[in-house]
Amino acid sequence: MKQSEINFKISLDENNIPEQISWSATDNPNEGIEETKAILVATWDPYHKGTLTLPLWTKDMEVLDMKRFFIEILGTVSEASLQATGDSYFSQEIEQVCMTLSSHLKKEIIAAEKGQ
Repeated sequence: MKQSEINFKISLDENNIPEQISWSATDNPNEGIEETKAILVATWDPYHKGTLTLPLWTKDMEVLDMKRFFIEILGTVSEASLQATGDSYFSQEIEQVCMTLSSHLKKEIIAAEKGQ
């Protein structure tokens, strides 16, 4: 049986706030450790019927980038939910939230650019 492994390395400051996040994976086509600004890992506990999530981001991640990160996560959830369940209504509703949030974020970006 083939196995894959994903590893995260988190460098914390004196207040335990992430300063640097890097990851590596056995199936990563870009061999070696990759730096990132945020991760969100979620696992499903079948016994308690609940989700355990681990959201981490570095203290220098820009707020607008963080919002885009969350929108893209929701887009992935929309696609994955359709593949996993075949429920197009559920998937489309999530996608609609993504479109609404994307529109809002675009307005924020335009306002931020005008304010500079």
